[in-house]
Amino acid sequence: MATYAETHRLSLADRDAFWRERAALIDWQTPFSRVLDYDRPPFARWFVGGRLNLCHNAVDRHLAARGEQAALIFISTETGQRKSYTYGELASEVNRLAAMLHSQGVGKGDRVLIYMPMIPEAVFAMLATVRIGAVHSVVFGGFAAASLATRIDDATPKVMVTADAGMRGGKSVPYKHLVDEALRLAKHPPAKVIIVDRGLDRQMKRTPGRDMDYASLAAEHAGACVPCEWLESSEPSYILYTSGTTGKPKGVQRDTGGYAVALNASMRDIFCVKPGETMFTTSDIGWVVGHSYIVYAPLLNGSTTIMYEGLPIRPDPGIWWQIVAEHRVRTMFSSPTAIRVLKKQDPAYMKKYDLSSMNYLFLAGEPLDEPTARWASESLGVPIVDHYWQTESGWPILTASPGIEDTPRKFGSPSFPACGYEVKLLDEATGKEVGVDQKGVLAIVPPLPPGCMSTVWGDDERFVKTYFETVPGRMVYSTFDWATCDADGYYFVLGRTDDVINVAGHRLGTREIEEAVQAHPGIAEVAVVGVADALKGQLPVAFAVVKDPARVADASGVAAMRKEIMDTVDRELGAIGRPGAVHFVSLLPKTRSGKLLRRSIQALAEGRDPGDLTTIEDPGALEQIRQALLLR
Repeated sequence: MATYAETHRLSLADRDAFWRERAALIDWQTPFSRVLDYDRPPFARWFVGGRLNLCHNAVDRHLAARGEQAALIFISTETGQRKSYTYGELASEVNRLAAMLHSQGVGKGDRVLIYMPMIPEAVFAMLATVRIGAVHSVVFGGFAAASLATRIDDATPKVMVTADAGMRGGKSVPYKHLVDEALRLAKHPPAKVIIVDRGLDRQMKRTPGRDMDYASLAAEHAGACVPCEWLESSEPSYILYTSGTTGKPKGVQRDTGGYAVALNASMRDIFCVKPGETMFTTSDIGWVVGHSYIVYAPLLNGSTTIMYEGLPIRPDPGIWWQIVAEHRVRTMFSSPTAIRVLKKQDPAYMKKYDLSSMNYLFLAGEPLDEPTARWASESLGVPIVDHYWQTESGWPILTASPGIEDTPRKFGSPSFPACGYEVKLLDEATGKEVGVDQKGVLAIVPPLPPGCMSTVWGDDERFVKTYFETVPGRMVYSTFDWATCDADGYYFVLGRTDDVINVAGHRLGTREIEEAVQAHPGIAEVAVVGVADALKGQLPVAFAVVKDPARVADASGVAAMRKEIMDTVDRELGAIGRPGAVHFVSLLPKTRSGKLLRRSIQALAEGRDPGDLTTIEDPGALEQIRQALLLR
C-alpha cells in the first residue's frame, strides 16, 4: 500500500496517471482523449473529449447490480415521514421528473432553479435536470425574496421547482409567497413554476398559467423513460451561488466529468465508504456539502445516502445517533456547530444507541476547536476527521485521507492537502512562501484539480480577477483564508483574510448584510463585521448610523429600531443574515481616504487590540464603537 505522502506526490508529479486511474471508476459514453488541458491558465479542462452523464453515473449504472438496494432514505422528524427509495425506485422518480421538465421545454444547457426544503423531490429535481443535460441552480430555502431574485436574474432559469413550505422546529416555513415576490422583483423570471404541495400552507396562492402542480404533472408522466443527454466532460452540471466581498453573489460553475471523478474517488480515498454502505450527511442541499455528499458522491459510489429534515435535538438529542444505529451508518459528515449544540445535551443520549457501525465522523464548514473534537471523539468512540474546503472546491482541500493511509490526526488541524491539491502558504504582501508556524494566505497552485469550479457563471473575467490575481506576482488560487503549517506538515486554518464571515459553516458577505440593513429607510450608513462566537464560529454584528439620531435617543427607541432592522434583513436577505447584534453610533471609523476600518471594528468587538490606527480620520469613531459595545 502506498503511503499518503507517496500518493500525494504522484498526484502532482504525474497528474495524467493519477486521475486516469480514478476516471476508470466512472462510466464514459465516449472515452476522453486527454486527461488535462491547461493551455489557457488558469482555466483547466479535465478529461477532454470524454462524454458522460452525471445522472447515468449516479443512478442508471447501478440498476443491474443494485436495483433493489436502498439509494435514498428520507427521514423527517418535522412531519414524521420516513421513506426509502431503492435505486430502481429512484430511477423511476427521476425519469418521471425529467419528462416533466421536457414537457415544459427544458433541454440541454437550460437552467432549472430549485428552491426546496429537504424533501426527496429536491434530489429528484437535481438528478432529472442533469439527466437531460440542463444546469441546476439550487438556492437555499432560507434566502429571502430579494436574494432569490438576484440568483434568478443571474441564472435566467426556464423553470423553477419549489414547494409550498418547509418545516423547522415544528413550525411551517412558507416558501410560495417568497417565490411570488422574487418573481415579481426579477427581470428574467422563469415561465413556469412546478410546486410540490406538502399541505403545509393552506394560504398558498397559485398563478394561473405559470404555476403547475407537481403531483398532477407526475401522474401525467408516470412510467416515463427519458434517455440521458451525454455531455462533454467540461460542460456545466450546475451553478451554486456563494457570497463574496461585493453585494452580488458569485455563481460557482461546476463541470460534469471532473466533478464525477473527484467525488467518486473521494468516497474511497477520504470518506472510506464502500458501495452498498450508508453515509449520513447532515447538511442542506442548498449548500455545497449537500450537493456533493448528500446527493452526488454517495450515489456515484453506489452507496445509500440519508436525507434528514429536522433539527439535531428534536424529538430529542439522540435522534442522529438513533439514525446511525438503525441504518448502520458507516460514515457521518456534520459541522462543528451541530456538534457543539449536541455537546450541551445529556451525554446519555449518545450512549443509548449502538454506534458500532460508524467508522468516522467528518466535520467541516468552520474551524473545529480542540475541546469539541476531543469531546465528540471520546463520547462517540470513533475517530473525528476535521477537514477544510469551500463551495468553490466542491470537495475537500485539506483532509486526512484514511482510505489511502490512516495518518495520525491532530486536534484543531484538518491535516494535509488532499491528493491533487498543491497547497502553499504565502505572504499577503510579497507572495513569498512563509516559514513553519508562520501565518500565510492559504493558496493553491493551479491547475485546480478535477471537481473544483471551472469559472464564475457568465463571467470568466471575475473568475480570474477574484481568485487568481490577489497574491502579488503569482497566479495562484486564493482561498482568502489564513493558515499556518507546523513542522510535521499539519495545517491549521485561522480565518478569513477578506470581508466574508462564516456563520455555522455558511459563508456570508458582510457587504450583502450591509446592503440589507441599508434597505431600511432610516439608516444612513452601516458596517458589519464577523465576531467570534462560541457556538456558531462567527456572528455578524452591525454598527449603524441613523439618519435621525432622535429615533435612538432612549432605550425604547433603540429597541424599536433594532427590531425594524432585523425585520428588514429578514425580508431582504433571510434570517440566515440576521445580525447577532445591532449597535448605533454617529460615525464609523474610516481612513482618511474613506475606507471602513472593519478589522479594527472587529478587533474591538472581540476584545483585541485594534492595530495600527495612524490612517484613521477621526479617532473618536473608534471610541464610539467601544462605548456601544460596553452598553450592549
